[in-house]
Amino acid sequence: MSLISQLDKENIPRHIAFIMDGNGRWAKSRGQHRLFGHSSGVESVKEIIKTSRELGVEYLTMYAFSTENWSRPTDEIEGLMNLLVEAISNEVDEMDAKNVRLLTIGNIKGLPGNCYDSLCQAMERTKNNTALTLVLALNYSARQEILNASMQAHQLMLQSKISPEELTEEIFASLLQTKEIPDPELLIRTSGECRISNFLLWQLSYTELLFTETHWPDFRREAFIDAICKYQKRERRFGMVSEQIKNTNE
Repeated sequence: MSLISQLDKENIPRHIAFIMDGNGRWAKSRGQHRLFGHSSGVESVKEIIKTSRELGVEYLTMYAFSTENWSRPTDEIEGLMNLLVEAISNEVDEMDAKNVRLLTIGNIKGLPGNCYDSLCQAMERTKNNTALTLVLALNYSARQEILNASMQAHQLMLQSKISPEELTEEIFASLLQTKEIPDPELLIRTSGECRISNFLLWQLSYTELLFTETHWPDFRREAFIDAICKYQKRERRFGMVSEQIKNTNE
């Protein structure tokens, strides 16, 4: 029996987030430069997007570059930025043709000018697309995102637009960069690392976490479908007990 035939088509996660880890180690294990791994990882991104559209996933968020990644070797950072520009330039026509919208979270103004320009052009080109939203987390820090939202909330209080007692989770979430994006149901991290790494700390509160030993360049269609199958076998209780979930679903 094929993996895809085992999927419950009524229980496909609406939003799946990825920490795409292991590109460098994958390349080094093959005697290649780390950038070879990043380049190969682009093919995985393309396959995950294609499979997501097939399955009806509405949102993909991919952790492409964190604020901490600036501490990497200069040649790797420069190569990553060039690869990002190349990938966007090569894929924007296909994304537009396949009705995929591109968004970003993070401080993209802190990226090199050619990267920023390419991203803005691609987002403008695809802004009306509706089949799938691809969110790239670039120069992103979840702690900074929460800090920025906190400062915005403070300003609202200083301007007497809300009182401290009126600040709710919903209002706070509306101040985050993901305000128009539903929280992920599933987070997948590749390469065997079992941590969140400053990614979507607010949004992942009730997300199912799945860690796989597979390095990102090897994470393709079958591995993705297998991850969703594992997700579907879990019971999402949101603080309740199993009996309450069953009664709610009946």
